[in-house]
Amino acid sequence: MPVNPSAPIEITAFDWVPDFAKGLVRDIRARWALEEAGLPYAERLFDARRRRPAEYFSEQPFGQVPAFRDGDVSMFESGAIVLHVAEGSAALMPQDADGRARALCWLFAALNNVEPLVMELATVDVFARGEDWATLRRPSLVAAIEAKLGCVSDALGPKAHLAGRFTVADIVMTTVLRGLRHTDLVSRIDNLAAYVARCEARPAFQRALADQLAAFEPQPSVQ
Repeated sequence: MPVNPSAPIEITAFDWVPDFAKGLVRDIRARWALEEAGLPYAERLFDARRRRPAEYFSEQPFGQVPAFRDGDVSMFESGAIVLHVAEGSAALMPQDADGRARALCWLFAALNNVEPLVMELATVDVFARGEDWATLRRPSLVAAIEAKLGCVSDALGPKAHLAGRFTVADIVMTTVLRGLRHTDLVSRIDNLAAYVARCEARPAFQRALADQLAAFEPQPSVQ
């Protein structure tokens, strides 16, 4: 489902980020969920190097992306946004109580158990690289991440997806695990590496990724 400037749903995103962040900015979650649900959306773009307009903070109190609008519904936080989209899409949320419960558990596990450590490693490896405290912190942080990934790997086992079939939980977990792509922490765990590759191969993800990356491309000048 291509980006459609006249679509009733709108998300915010960036039109510039550093190279290391391309493909990782959290609007990818909203884009992917909307693609899986078959919902067209418009995009409103900001430059990550500049402070967002003052009025934007009424939509997103932290000035981050994405924010989401659909008629009278206005939301922030990528996890809340994808859950909102999933609640209206059988493609993303199982209709039986047990399946829905498992999807919700894994969605929150990705956000609460795994992502904080992944983001801390990004701080250590990118933003604070070479600082003494970061060098000292990294071994114990990697060990903590390895323990979390081991738990996810054990729970996933031979299954294709965390809740048995593809759900919104896989969108969030995959995008979290992609934050480790500068390391071998996922690639050396066979079933997790295969899981991420399987989710990334979905046409909806490929379209979402292409649209996020396209927003970073220089726009042709108007003559």
